Amino acid sequence: MTATDSATMPIGAAFDRMPFTPRHVLIALALFIAFVIESWEQLALIYVSGDLGTQFGIDQAGIGLVLSAVAFGMIPGVLIWGPVADRIGRKPASFWSLLAYGVIAFASAFAPNMTVLVTLRVASGLALAGVYTITFPYFLELLPTRYRGRAAVYLSIGWPIGMLAAIGASVTLGDLGWHVVVIASAVAGLWAFAIRAWVPESPYWLVARGRHAEAREVLRALESPDADARFTVATTRVGNPLDLFRGKLAKITIVMLVLNFAFNWGYWGLQTWLPTLLQNRGLTMSASLGFAALSALMMIPGYVSASLLTGRFGRKKVFLVYVVAAVLGGLWFATAETMTGLYLGNFVLSFFSLGAWGVWNTWNGEFYPTALRGTGYSWATASQLVATAVAPSAVGALLAGATGFTATMLIINAFMVVTALLALPLPETEGRELE
Repeated sequence: MTATDSATMPIGAAFDRMPFTPRHVLIALALFIAFVIESWEQLALIYVSGDLGTQFGIDQAGIGLVLSAVAFGMIPGVLIWGPVADRIGRKPASFWSLLAYGVIAFASAFAPNMTVLVTLRVASGLALAGVYTITFPYFLELLPTRYRGRAAVYLSIGWPIGMLAAIGASVTLGDLGWHVVVIASAVAGLWAFAIRAWVPESPYWLVARGRHAEAREVLRALESPDADARFTVATTRVGNPLDLFRGKLAKITIVMLVLNFAFNWGYWGLQTWLPTLLQNRGLTMSASLGFAALSALMMIPGYVSASLLTGRFGRKKVFLVYVVAAVLGGLWFATAETMTGLYLGNFVLSFFSLGAWGVWNTWNGEFYPTALRGTGYSWATASQLVATAVAPSAVGALLAGATGFTATMLIINAFMVVTALLALPLPETEGRELE
């Protein structure tokens, strides 16, 4: 061994000189499709919800329950899967989670009544929670330090792609019934085998568990010039949720939880009822789907611009600017008096809010050491999912109470303002090694 080979360093330092390789591209593709599937699952039934109401004879409140069922399952699911991923590894957690989701989704396509459908959708959410929770931390732990922010924001583009896929499925398969859309979801669960084949276990996790030889093997495959060093980790205490609320992490955790709730409430409260809100403004269902598709397309350059800027200006500045710009877009959308204003306001809102989400998905995964990263991200995701479960019913209640379009949108927009204020005390993590 040379002096360099025998050096002792934190595991994060092994990623400082690592190049971005074709293997990283393959890893990115595998996890990108996983994120597309996550987006698809949460959005697909929204666009064929009318068929659900017709088949089961349920009103908007009942449809809202079906749409929220996956989130209800994912809330306890992420709190289980996060610590599990910290204990058994990122790779097996992702594989078994996505595979189980596919099996349960297939069964739900044959639900004979609403009770069985809701139960199976809760169970599919419980299963999907694993890959949903771990996708971003897993990706962050395989990326070179200087590419981490940019590449992880690109991973977020999977969300609008999944949204577009859900809209496309509703247009091409919707006439065949909601069952066919759900079966397509089940088939997507087979992507678990691609993850198992293409994505190695996290070297951070392997070192934290004392499996140094395996970590070096992965680092060599990722072409790290420091693969043969001896590595250290910040802590080996694994997945204890109480550690999130101790010492310097306590303040970060509390702010992070509230921010995740507010941010997701603002986003999900709009997306769930966007077709209905647009119909209240005079658009047909067909026109509403086209509007939603154009909005999803505007999300993609939002992500790309955020990716390019975060490496230069840092997570915090880009996130704050994008959230504030999204608030202004939301005000424009809420108060628009013409169809042109409605389109432009929502495009600004979509561009900046999803660009901010791309930064947040990365930033949110960098607050905790490896031993707690899965657990910390699981709590963040749980907070988001509480908002995902509550927002559809809350906005539905506003609409049922004859609250107007503008007032509803302003209430949704207020949560974005809270998001910006909560981000102010959080630490910058751009360019820092993961612990």
